[in-house]
Amino acid sequence: MSVNLTWLGHATWLLVSGEHQILIDPFLTDNPSAQVSPSEVDADFILITHGHADHTADAAEIAKRCGAKLIANFEIANWFAAQGVADTLGMNLGGTAELACGRVKMTVAHHSSSLPDGSYGGCPAGFVVETGGRRIYFAGDTALFSDMQLIGNMGLDVAVLPIGDLFTMGPADTIAAAQLLKAKLVLPAHYNTWPPIAQDAAQWVADMHAQADCQAKAPAVGETLKI
Repeated sequence: MSVNLTWLGHATWLLVSGEHQILIDPFLTDNPSAQVSPSEVDADFILITHGHADHTADAAEIAKRCGAKLIANFEIANWFAAQGVADTLGMNLGGTAELACGRVKMTVAHHSSSLPDGSYGGCPAGFVVETGGRRIYFAGDTALFSDMQLIGNMGLDVAVLPIGDLFTMGPADTIAAAQLLKAKLVLPAHYNTWPPIAQDAAQWVADMHAQADCQAKAPAVGETLKI
């Protein structure tokens, strides 16, 4: 089964596995780096790592239009259900959910989580998505933590890590993260959207190759990778 991964800007990714589309953390309308609008993105499943607006802003619109199942922690799933999203699945850290195209496991992330109206957003999370014979880790917004080694023990094809610093890991910590995760390919996210999280992606790739001894790539916004 073909598996393609497209960076839509900031922390938003579209994972296409065969006929199924999995959208992660949709933030397009107010994203200055986005090249598509919410009306141009389809999804069967929407994964939300935490409640901040730069990860949730367009989720309800897309879910309602596409009839997508929205998967998040219990608090966020309930919040979206109250916003009129018909198909939600609330889960919690360590849990696994079966999808039509594979399965998804919710992992620990070290961050904060509140929803756009200020209500409690539960525990932040990452996701390991297994689909099409591939295992892809979306770390979400997180600091470096040593138990990434346990996630890496699952055997990862791809790890998507935030590199923007200030609110998440910065480039130096992603080198340590990559060494713990041992993914075949590492991709950056959550950077260059606004000046406070500006990073030199080319230098990051070079440093990852030199110091973490892993394959890294920084796709352009809108670029699709076959994984």
